[in-house]
Amino acid sequence: MLKLMLLALIAADVHNCLSQSITAAQLKAIMPNSKHPEYLSHINAALAEGAINTCHRKAAFLAQLAHESGQLVYMEELASGAAYEGRLDLGNTQPGDGVRFKGRGPIQLTGRANYREAGRALGIDLEANPQIVATPAVGFRTSVWFWTKHNLNALADAGTLAAFRQITRKINGGTNGQADRENYWAKAKSALGCGSGTGVVSCTANGRAGVCKDKATCAGTAHAGFCPGAANIQCCV
Repeated sequence: MLKLMLLALIAADVHNCLSQSITAAQLKAIMPNSKHPEYLSHINAALAEGAINTCHRKAAFLAQLAHESGQLVYMEELASGAAYEGRLDLGNTQPGDGVRFKGRGPIQLTGRANYREAGRALGIDLEANPQIVATPAVGFRTSVWFWTKHNLNALADAGTLAAFRQITRKINGGTNGQADRENYWAKAKSALGCGSGTGVVSCTANGRAGVCKDKATCAGTAHAGFCPGAANIQCCV
């Protein structure tokens, strides 16, 4: 009986860990310039909808959104979108599609094809109403749709810098803003307590386990290229 009770308690702890919502304090620690606390409920609903329910998944997702939206300040791309005109790879086949289907939402959904496909998946006609992607009620859901479509939870589960950079390429198509994204990733993992629960960001360099820290404070050997963030943050083993 005692064994069954212990197993039940462990299962409950695991469930609570997986289902725990992001708090306002955690969001502020990751995105200190965010001025929309009302977005929190939409974020948590989106996390649940996309099974973004582990520390590493949440950290990667929030880090990418922080960069794409300027810490949730910009829900619509600042540029006009004219640069996307005629981009067949985005499904922009009609005159004016570049501007009409510019980047919107916290992940900056872009292109007629993505608007159409996301709308069909969510049961909303986004092709006819592209502006609503810039609203939190729809924007966070389209972000989760994109995340799920590209199977980014699987990459986030790896918890490695290489995997996070693959996520960046899936979202951006390249490595634009890579250092900024990785700074947010480090903040998110610290705020959420990924790994040991202490906020320490773990790393592996040349097959040896270590922690990411300022190389000036590393008592062992610091290895560059294995940690997110600025160049001075290196894997100390």
